[in-house]
Amino acid sequence: MFLEDMFGLKGKVAVVTGGGRGIGQKVAIGLAKAGAEIAILCRSGADETVKLIEDQGGKAYWIATDVTTEESVDNALSEILNRSSSIDILFNNAGICMHQSTLDATVAEFREVIDVNLTGQFIVARAIGKIMIEQGIKGSIINMASMSGSIVNVPQMQASYNASKSAVVHMTKSLAVEWAKHQIRVNSLSPGYVTTPMSIDTPQELKDAWLPLIPMRRFAKPEELLPPVLYLASNAAGYTSGSDVVVDGAYTCL
Repeated sequence: MFLEDMFGLKGKVAVVTGGGRGIGQKVAIGLAKAGAEIAILCRSGADETVKLIEDQGGKAYWIATDVTTEESVDNALSEILNRSSSIDILFNNAGICMHQSTLDATVAEFREVIDVNLTGQFIVARAIGKIMIEQGIKGSIINMASMSGSIVNVPQMQASYNASKSAVVHMTKSLAVEWAKHQIRVNSLSPGYVTTPMSIDTPQELKDAWLPLIPMRRFAKPEELLPPVLYLASNAAGYTSGSDVVVDGAYTCL
């Protein structure tokens, strides 16, 4: 009973952006197993995630959403409130990456990465934060950052991605201070290299270069990010806000 009271999410409604595959999918399933009802916001392709949750007795649905557009996000949240009445947890996960030298990248490509990874998180966090404040919900917002927010990855060149994730970490701290008076906790998660569909599509020569740089000599499994998310989402983290939780196999220690 103690663990259920501290880490259980029964009766909670959790919004997961980018929950159609990879980390978002694993986290959505894990939050559902902990008792939360799951609303997935993504552009397409979350049917599998919903089915996996429902097959295990959970409740989930998804809404086609462009997180970079305020109107799309507002419409999606209105639908969630009509179906679920409240929003208690946000896993702000939608993101993209571009491996390209700064001299070759266009300004449009840079803006696309910033729009999804930073502006999109800002739009969703602000909209859900407003709902939590209006409803008096002591909610939890977890923004997806990256170890790339504090180190420069090699050998790939990804200045736009690194800049976006560094900004996410500091935006998280800023929101944590701003919304502390409303008892809304805001934290970020900074993974290292994870075996996701995004990394599977990465050229093998890059993965061969990354592995020796990781002290644990392996990539993380997506499900290994679930425990820190469950902690941050639950009552167990009642006094944790403004933190950046790094899960990187000790990569950033070097």
